[in-house]
Amino acid sequence: MPRNIIRFGRWQPLFPALVLCAIAALAVAGDLLSGSRHAMAAQAESADKPAPAAFVGSAACKQCHAGEFAAWHKSNHHLAMQEATEATVRGDFDNSSFDKFGVHSRFFRKDGKFFVETDGPDGKLATFEVKYTFGVEPLQQYLIKFPDGRLQVLSIAWDTRPRDEGGQRWFHLYPNEKIAHDDILHWTKLNQNWNFMCAECHSTGVHKNYDAAKDTFATTWAEIDVGCETCHGAGSRHVAWADSQKKWWPLGKAKDATKGLAVLFDERKDVTWSWDEGAGKPRRSTPPRTLRKEVETCGLCHARRSAFSEKWVPGQWLSDTHHVSLLERQLFHADGQMRNREETYDYAPFKQSKMFAKGVTCADCHDPHSASLRAPGDGVCLQCHASHHYETTAHRHHEGMSKAIECTSCHMRERTYMVVDQRHDHSFRVPRPDLSVKLGTPNACNDCHKDKSAQWAATAIEQWFGPKREGFQHYAEAFHAAWTDQPDAARLLAKVAANDSTPGFVRASALSELNGRVSETNIDLARKSLSDPDPMVRIGALDVLEGIPADRLWSLAAPLLSDPIRGVRIRAASLLAAVPRDHQPAGDRDRFARAAAEFVAAQRFNADRPEARTTLGAFYARRGLAGEAETEYKAALHLSPQFAPAAINLADLYRQQGRDDEGARVLETAIVASPDDAGLHYALGLALVRLHRSDEALAQLRRAAELAPDQARYAYVYAVGLHSVGQSQKAMATLKANLARHPSDRATLMALISFNRDAGDLGSALDYAQRLDKLAPGDSRLQALIDALKRQLKATGQ
Repeated sequence: MPRNIIRFGRWQPLFPALVLCAIAALAVAGDLLSGSRHAMAAQAESADKPAPAAFVGSAACKQCHAGEFAAWHKSNHHLAMQEATEATVRGDFDNSSFDKFGVHSRFFRKDGKFFVETDGPDGKLATFEVKYTFGVEPLQQYLIKFPDGRLQVLSIAWDTRPRDEGGQRWFHLYPNEKIAHDDILHWTKLNQNWNFMCAECHSTGVHKNYDAAKDTFATTWAEIDVGCETCHGAGSRHVAWADSQKKWWPLGKAKDATKGLAVLFDERKDVTWSWDEGAGKPRRSTPPRTLRKEVETCGLCHARRSAFSEKWVPGQWLSDTHHVSLLERQLFHADGQMRNREETYDYAPFKQSKMFAKGVTCADCHDPHSASLRAPGDGVCLQCHASHHYETTAHRHHEGMSKAIECTSCHMRERTYMVVDQRHDHSFRVPRPDLSVKLGTPNACNDCHKDKSAQWAATAIEQWFGPKREGFQHYAEAFHAAWTDQPDAARLLAKVAANDSTPGFVRASALSELNGRVSETNIDLARKSLSDPDPMVRIGALDVLEGIPADRLWSLAAPLLSDPIRGVRIRAASLLAAVPRDHQPAGDRDRFARAAAEFVAAQRFNADRPEARTTLGAFYARRGLAGEAETEYKAALHLSPQFAPAAINLADLYRQQGRDDEGARVLETAIVASPDDAGLHYALGLALVRLHRSDEALAQLRRAAELAPDQARYAYVYAVGLHSVGQSQKAMATLKANLARHPSDRATLMALISFNRDAGDLGSALDYAQRLDKLAPGDSRLQALIDALKRQLKATGQ
């Protein structure tokens, strides 16, 4: 139809005729309608319950969003996973080789396909076809498909960097470790499995489809790479809406404020940043929202997390479908900086930042379609931070350098992962070498000035900026105290958790660290935090409550069985599982049953993982379902004989049933697979004590204490065992060494009080009792003990 005929002036003479035609058509339709009421009713019901949105593929977006499509098509998201072809494979498969710890791996082509000859699941050399490429820069990995549906990620990767930067070579992701075929990190084992570890973030619309009965996968994807619908959600409704807007007849246009999209990324709409000269800071025109749809959506792949549901919706809290790792000592330094070895990605550091707190989102700095920075170098920072304030000698103090210092040099420390992948810490922190002096945390200054001390850097910072320590992250002392068992850990953590200006991610972490440090103060803090708008904080508050009496626990935690966020509900169900049904208020039983069903479903979703099977086993054990618990623990050990928690829990289940001999055998078998796991040796030592095999028990307890000196409990129990067989001096020495490492361990102090009193050294016993009194003031029984020791000392003249 010619474009100009749509003008109203051209249509006006035809309008009456069209109306008459429409009336006639309606009259005919009336006869037809009278005979099809049931069909219309069915259609109306269907309209009330629209079909779920379906994936349509990124190509469907190109017609209307050509610019965005083009930017995405050049991005690494588009190249996240591809079929292995001449066009996609970057590695040298021209009969090249790579040697590591006696394994000679060879890469070659045959009949247009790509192959690697390397050590297989039995440790013997075998040939495997490369089916897919994984990533593109600065490294590319390769996926091998196995008959049971598993895709495994080869640990030998190709360095795609230019040769003059050290690239264009094969390298191993664990260069300094011998990873044998029976190691959990071997490329054929669980921790290199694409279906669980990688698929969700490298492809779109993934369904894992694990069959627990057969131990097989039938994993599918809607699109092989990270496409448009990864972030925007399945697009069929949006396409239908867009098609409706092309219709000339107004009644045909779909009126939908969401435009058929799962999420509208509108939190940056009409938002501006301006420079506040008085404050010397940029300001956002409107306050940020609690839920940052953009950040949560990027967090799906840029967070350290594990999924427990495939019902994720873009723009919603990640905690609804994923467990997000908190500030844990294995992942972070005490001040929240990411560690060198364990990847934490960007979500956790960013949620600790002042940038996040003030309303900055990912797309303020990164173009969401190309994933490139909005501006080169410092330009991305100078979008908001005035150059006359920050690009100055007074701020930078590094003039005249051969290589100009950048904002990221000081405020986004760089660390290398996967041997060659350099990543910036997104917590945007002020360098704190003074904390390096005090707590041993790293700092940006000494990243460059490696020949200088942290004290030298701290002095320089103080000379430049004064003695006041600026910055946003002020919680290093609390986590350091917690991770080193300091007496004031609980107080410091509670202070962090109670401070509303502290990032929610950090408050959640502080609350979780208070688990096992139960006090009335902390219970009251948890009660207040259970209504926090951030679901991670609510989950942390539930962690605090673990271990309190059931009658108190239920009244506090039960309301969260109906929380709007699935992750909160299932944590509440897990916490309340130990409360018998007849102790549950009748009005809460259905709510618990629903949340418990979600908890079970979450573990079933990850039935391919020993962690989930063990977690479900523990849940069943708390519910008194011993048979079901035993089944889950055994399934976990079948998946991974090295997974120590499953063996420990199974042995403990047998202990409760009076089957310690079977429990000991389970632990002995597990130690063969994991000889350096302290928890296994500790559990076996306790089992052997119950079996009256004292010498063997002491050997196992000693080994546990040696392997894990950071676990105060292990040394304490070993010392008690020594004392029980008459080795009192050795027991005392063990306790003193343990107290030096763990100065606030109450069990160790109690044992020293008891052992010294029994040995007649009342003065030492009193000293230890007074130290314990400082940790637990107000304990009437301890005060009575101190008074008794003082009377004995006076009576004996000591």
